Amino acid sequence: MSSSNTQLGLSILLARQLSLNQMDSLINYVQKNASTLISDADIEVIKSCFISKRLRKKQYFLQEGEVCKYFAFIVKGAMRQYYVDEKGIEHFVQLAIENWWVGDRESWVTLSPSKFTIDAWEDSELLLISNADLLKLIQLVPAVMEVMRKMDERNNIATLKRITSTISYTSERRYTDFSTEYPDIVKRFPQHVIASYIGITKDTLSRIRKKASRK
Repeated sequence: MSSSNTQLGLSILLARQLSLNQMDSLINYVQKNASTLISDADIEVIKSCFISKRLRKKQYFLQEGEVCKYFAFIVKGAMRQYYVDEKGIEHFVQLAIENWWVGDRESWVTLSPSKFTIDAWEDSELLLISNADLLKLIQLVPAVMEVMRKMDERNNIATLKRITSTISYTSERRYTDFSTEYPDIVKRFPQHVIASYIGITKDTLSRIRKKASRK
């Protein structure tokens, strides 16, 4: 066998292994978050509904005005969802890392143009699913239906917490609560992104962090 053919064979083998590793992350996530047992047949159905995708840092998953055709499970990496106002300022509405989901649900469900942009803050590996395939999964795999229900509950709770924080809490309290609940997010994203997400300025966040470091 020629050297080029050997290299091609190794590339195919590594790609298949990567896909298996990605799927293992997803299956582990479902098993961790569902009390319902998953059969081997369930696993095969889950695998059949996802496709893998890699993004380089700063590469777009979704751009404003596009229809969000897929939701993404993050196997590896970090993603940002944001909109840009009339002054060109980015406002971040979601930050996500491994074992989180990212996508514009409104656009994904209604097939309407998205108001948001989603990009990769780090090189990322994703597993994508369409709305139609998720509906099929929910019907065929009880564990997936349970996981989706729990996700909706958590999202609703997180949204209420964020609204309460924005309305009622001081800037220092917002950052303290956020960094306590999501320490990995704080480590993975730059200061200006964290500040935008919790609704304060970068300078305010810098002062809060300096004050905390002196304690």
